[in-house]
Amino acid sequence: MKILMVLTSHDQLGNTGKKTGFWLEEFAAPYYTFKDAGAQLTLASPKGGQPPLDPKSDEPDAQTAATDRFHKDSAAQSALASTVVLSSVKAEDFDAVFYPGGHGPLWDLTEDKHSIALIEAIYKAGKPVATVCHAPGVLRHVKDADGQPLVKGKRVTGFSNSEEEAVQLTDVVPFLVEDELKAKGGIYSKGEDWASYVTTDGLLLSGQNPASSEATAEALLAKLKM
Repeated sequence: MKILMVLTSHDQLGNTGKKTGFWLEEFAAPYYTFKDAGAQLTLASPKGGQPPLDPKSDEPDAQTAATDRFHKDSAAQSALASTVVLSSVKAEDFDAVFYPGGHGPLWDLTEDKHSIALIEAIYKAGKPVATVCHAPGVLRHVKDADGQPLVKGKRVTGFSNSEEEAVQLTDVVPFLVEDELKAKGGIYSKGEDWASYVTTDGLLLSGQNPASSEATAEALLAKLKM
């Protein structure tokens, strides 16, 4: 079982002068869920090397059992520090792809031609695609075999407008994940703000927020075992 995890290389939070990147829990929880299940993991990012960590996701109130485990795990830290360049990976080498969120992907992975082509190839090959929190935004330009938006007519979730409003970044992000998924024809639904909520529609799996990251990873594993 070979799973590709794709992380952002973008570290600027719009024009606020603040830093962003990937959200630690959304990487750590799936990483260990996959590892503990015996999966072979490859980590990639547009620029390769160490992806930028959203500093807010490393604050005390954002810590979980998975992030605590990561902070004590030098092997995982080393793997994260040496992600491969996204353009070098091939869809046929993997059984599934997982995109952790954080605000970073809204700027780079969403527009990245290699990411778009990768998702299209994996999906076309009948393999699952999973995204969590802001990462469903990477599906923005992804098309299906008929040239329609991949999310059109499919059940999806992602970081909700009300959650974005709660973190006061509605006017900072390049687009709102909920609005964009709906605009592309996705059948968007959500659970309570900050509670775990996952949707599955065929090969497309998505989680709403950081609390959904482990459940999204477990749903992906279940899909791979079918």
